[in-house]
Amino acid sequence: MYKVAGPSEYLAITGLFINDVKLAKKKYVLPFQKCVKFDISPVNYEFNVQAMSAEKLPFVLPAVFTIGPRLDDHDSLMLYAKLVSSHDKHSNHGETRVLAAGMTMDEIFRGTKKFKQQVFDQVQLELDQFGLRIFNANVKQLVDVPGHEYFSYLGQKTQMEAANQAKVDVSEAKMKGAIGAKEREGLTLQNAAKVDAESKIMATRRQGEGNKEEIRIKTEVQIYQNQRNAEVEQANAELAKKKAMWSQSAKMAEVEAQMAVSMRAATLQMEVEKQNALTMTEKLRAQDLSKANIDYDIQVQETNAKLYAKQKAAEAVLFEAQKKAEAQKASADADMYARQRAAEAELYSKLKEAEGTTALAQAQAINIGNLLNQVGGNYSSLRDYLMINNGTYKDLARLNADAVRGLQPKINIWTGAPGNAVGEGSQNGGGSGGALKEIAGLYGMLPPLLQTVNDQTGMLPPPWLASLPTDTSEK
Repeated sequence: MYKVAGPSEYLAITGLFINDVKLAKKKYVLPFQKCVKFDISPVNYEFNVQAMSAEKLPFVLPAVFTIGPRLDDHDSLMLYAKLVSSHDKHSNHGETRVLAAGMTMDEIFRGTKKFKQQVFDQVQLELDQFGLRIFNANVKQLVDVPGHEYFSYLGQKTQMEAANQAKVDVSEAKMKGAIGAKEREGLTLQNAAKVDAESKIMATRRQGEGNKEEIRIKTEVQIYQNQRNAEVEQANAELAKKKAMWSQSAKMAEVEAQMAVSMRAATLQMEVEKQNALTMTEKLRAQDLSKANIDYDIQVQETNAKLYAKQKAAEAVLFEAQKKAEAQKASADADMYARQRAAEAELYSKLKEAEGTTALAQAQAINIGNLLNQVGGNYSSLRDYLMINNGTYKDLARLNADAVRGLQPKINIWTGAPGNAVGEGSQNGGGSGGALKEIAGLYGMLPPLLQTVNDQTGMLPPPWLASLPTDTSEK
């Protein structure tokens, strides 16, 4: 069958040829395959969260979350598909807890962004494991828990504070009104006196300005008359000056015309002489040109030959210098490559040595942990075993012998006590060279050795190894 999902739906297909779950918008569903169509649109969930503030005051937090799958993440969508395959999407059965202990009740009541963000983060952590995402989170009005009427008392407190503040504001308004009325009356009287004084000053000023204006007008009329008389005299002088200039210009024009004719004749004569000189110059140049061209070609060829020889010599020197520089560069590159390889080899050796040391340390740690488990976690038993296994007791005995050397101490020599085991070893082993005899001798020397270690260091052997003899005898 051919299945097609809606705009806000996906197909979850399982069964034959599918290892886990396959998501698709449209797909052919083969036999032995199961197809489930699920909606991916966000859904609103309402919760009543039991919370407690930093003052240990309980309250109920009504919250509404808009939750849906992550459409931009394929793995999250796979988790959501597995979730809806075995659960009802519109089920209201759920629980969420918000940790509000880090905030006071006043901060929570005022609905700060910090509290909303904390609620959002806590719920989002729980939804990440299901491939879900919170698109929106709203916190409604907080509700008192029965028996803890904090919000109602807080509202009454706010209401009383507002009423008291209103009474204070009314009293302050009345006081300001009375003071303002008195101030207005005083200002009215002051402004009236000021206006009367300014009116008298203005009348006197206007009268003086009228007299001044009359005198100014008479003066301007007289000045205008004088200016007009002066302008008439100036116009007469300008007319006489222009008549003189016109007469002079006419005479100068006649002289300039005569001089122009003379200059034109001289210019034409000079042009004729110049053309004659040019003709003679071209004739002489034609005679000497062939000889000059030959000498010039010879000099150019000699100069080119010298320049070519110098260029070839310079090119040879430059080529030799380039080859020398390339050889030096190749030598330097080879030296640098050899040093680089040597440094890399040394670094590789150091790394391997460090890895070996780390592996050895890890193996020793694992071995010590196993030994500690075998002795039941008894650190003293593990310490004694390691000292015996590593030859610590022998080293202590040797160090003690070196310390008392030259003091002529009394030295005890122990030998294996004859017993049944030694006798049987002698019989079974074929004489004094049997294996059981050596073992019996070793075990016979162990008690006095442990006694000596106890005398020298105060350390007791572990119970699982041996116990000190109560009566020892020197042999």
